[in-house]
Amino acid sequence: MLQWGYGIPVKWPFPTRMTIIRLPDGGLWLHSPTRPDEALIAKVEALGPVRHLVSPNLIHHVSIGAWAKRFPDAKVWASPGVRSRSEVQFTDDLADAPPEEWTSAIDQRIARGSRILEEAIFFHKASKVLILTDLIENFEDERLHGWLARIMYRLIGVMAPHGRAPRDLRATFSGHHDQLKPVVDWMIGCAPEKVVIAHGKWFEEDGTAVIRRAFDWVRG
Repeated sequence: MLQWGYGIPVKWPFPTRMTIIRLPDGGLWLHSPTRPDEALIAKVEALGPVRHLVSPNLIHHVSIGAWAKRFPDAKVWASPGVRSRSEVQFTDDLADAPPEEWTSAIDQRIARGSRILEEAIFFHKASKVLILTDLIENFEDERLHGWLARIMYRLIGVMAPHGRAPRDLRATFSGHHDQLKPVVDWMIGCAPEKVVIAHGKWFEEDGTAVIRRAFDWVRG
């Protein structure tokens, strides 16, 4: 699977998770939609009408175009910087506060301070679930294919159960932790019970403690 790294494009196995929230009006909110096929589309359609397709950062946009073609009435939300590198026809832009369409159910912030990647982070209020994309990765050894992938993911510090932001991504925040810290404080203030991430095993409990540990490089 093609994965764009934080500086150069590389080919690397990179399993990715899509997260779906049913909003109070019954519409579906799709975070980082993965490559669709008919079986997946059928399962999603069974949950409700697709209303929002969300690119949480400039890396996670590749499959959104296919979903937008299938669901032309859905709003397509752009993360900071993604419009300049994507052919997707985005309809709206994510900001530091949630839009009217989901403010009653989901809070959000934009994590800033990196020289190359700004990420939208979301908190689903009813379930107390925090949703991140690349700011925490947590790969399980037994689910990686090949010794080279295992060595690489250990080197960049994203192996379960101690996953966090990859070292190369952390380096891009150098000198600008003060911009990221308010968002880390906001995440902790949300008191999440669970943390769902796009890559690797998600955290089913102790969400607040997970955030404190995973972002100690910012807060320390």
